[in-house]
Amino acid sequence: MARKERADNADTANPGRLKQIALTYKMTRRADSKIGLVLAGVGIVTFGVFLGIGFLIDHPVYLGILGFLLAFLAMAIVFGRRAERAAFGQMEGQPGAAASVLQNVGRGWSTTPAVAMNRNQDVVHRAVGKAGIVLVAEGNPNRLKSLLAAEKRKMARIVVDVPVHDLIIGNDEGQVPLKKLRTTMLKLPRVLTGPQVTSANDRLRAMGDLMSNMPLPKGPMPKGGRMPRGKMR
Repeated sequence: MARKERADNADTANPGRLKQIALTYKMTRRADSKIGLVLAGVGIVTFGVFLGIGFLIDHPVYLGILGFLLAFLAMAIVFGRRAERAAFGQMEGQPGAAASVLQNVGRGWSTTPAVAMNRNQDVVHRAVGKAGIVLVAEGNPNRLKSLLAAEKRKMARIVVDVPVHDLIIGNDEGQVPLKKLRTTMLKLPRVLTGPQVTSANDRLRAMGDLMSNMPLPKGPMPKGGRMPRGKMR
């Protein structure tokens, strides 16, 4: 009975994986029309080289099987890289693209998207890990400077002992391309321990809760920004 259930689960999972691969291929092909020819070329060349070596040493069957397996592996590697490149190409320039990358940086990182934003949709995301706090900004670089500065001032009151890095997404000098964001973050020196990361996260979350629960006055502010005077009843 248990074997049958495992077999049913495997049959259910396989179509899901195949469908995901097919969808990924279609998405990649929209951005990279030569993906099919490239994969076919990689597979044929890899298999052909090993098969040729097999005939030279009089072991075409063994080398043919090995060549087939390695050709499949080479095609998978090339497909993965080109699919990733196509995905970043489609994401680049879209609002919130950096947040999607941050969610997949890896274990040990806690991400909070859109901790700061303005009416022009310039946005700052926050990630906390053993490298400290990383503020990732996307939008207009000139407007982002003030947005980053304001966020740093807000955090400085409660996380004075944690290093803060700021990265601006873009392709100009001093900026980080979207496709290199994950690599850049993983290269940052690790200076915090696990408990320190947890403590920093807790303090930042408490700051967010405090800001969201802060009572705000309702209705228009009186001219001059002063509250009306009068006796409290």
